[in-house]
Amino acid sequence: MLHALLTALVLAILSLPVEAQRLPVILSTTTSTQDSGLLDVLVPMFERRTGYSVKTIAVGTGQALALAARGEADVVLVHAPGLEKKFVADGKMLNRRLVMYNDFIIIGPADDPAKVKGTKKAADAMRAIAATGSRFVSRGDNSGTHTLEKALWKLAGVEPQAGWYIESGQGMGATLGIADDRKAYTLTDRGTYLAFQKRVRLPILLEGDRPLLNIYSVMEVHPSNGPRINTTGGHAFADFMVSSDVQKIIKTFGVDKYGQPLFVPVAGMKEDEVGGKD
Repeated sequence: MLHALLTALVLAILSLPVEAQRLPVILSTTTSTQDSGLLDVLVPMFERRTGYSVKTIAVGTGQALALAARGEADVVLVHAPGLEKKFVADGKMLNRRLVMYNDFIIIGPADDPAKVKGTKKAADAMRAIAATGSRFVSRGDNSGTHTLEKALWKLAGVEPQAGWYIESGQGMGATLGIADDRKAYTLTDRGTYLAFQKRVRLPILLEGDRPLLNIYSVMEVHPSNGPRINTTGGHAFADFMVSSDVQKIIKTFGVDKYGQPLFVPVAGMKEDEVGGKD
């Protein structure tokens, strides 16, 4: 009798719709959201509120989007607007919404052999680094950071050369460590830099140029990308990221530890409203 009841219970659970079964939500995101510590706060909060469990895959933005396009993720949180819009246009992602921003900075050795500190434009800084053959460590991983870096080299009219140009093929935290060891320049998001500032001695040499704006968006994965996509869970996480409660947390995240917030919340805004206009 007991066996029959247990069997009936299992069958009843299996017959529930996906949303009732609370299948895990697979979040495909960039390493900077992980390295900054933000997800350590937000993911447990989402799990407590919704009953979903979250599996986080932190890779470069290009990889994060590719995983989702193959149906291997349910929701994406990344920071490469141009690339994101292409995936939306191609029908791979849905409902792109801005979540937050910070900015990119160029850091490097204190003696600053390329005299980057005397420049105001990121492209001029990259040109100076190349002209002096100063070491530069690139993520080299098709991440949002790497995508911006390549755009800056293009603006500078420079093709990076072996010898002074080092590709780490790793996330932002590891790349910062390599740059610090090599006394090299690198491009990093401010959030990860602040999170690693006790381990990285390289000072900020250039900041504030408009192309260095770093906007993060959340997108749901199109259900046609694969048969196992948790559409309901992905939508729930996306809604969570732009909710007023989460935006309030983002607004103050990092203040206690670093003396300043690591991100600025921008849910509901348009891109040309973010960070002020030129």
